[in-house]
Amino acid sequence: MANGLLFQVLPEREEKARVAIASNESFGGWTKTFTDPRLCAAIVDRLTYGGNIIETGTESYHLALTQARVEQHIAG
Repeated sequence: MANGLLFQVLPEREEKARVAIASNESFGGWTKTFTDPRLCAAIVDRLTYGGNIIETGTESYHLALTQARVEQHIAG
């Protein structure tokens, strides 16, 4: 299971260097990717312990660009 592997890799990586994660999804939505709620909570716990969370509050540039292209294609 890839999610379990990620949970194993994070602590090993943290011992050597910092870890940066970028996501367009709030932590509450991470259960869409990490479908095991306990594993999801553990991953979020590992990532946020002693870390800094920066919320930009901006929409995804790539998502907006893709949506614009789709709308342009539909319009003709």
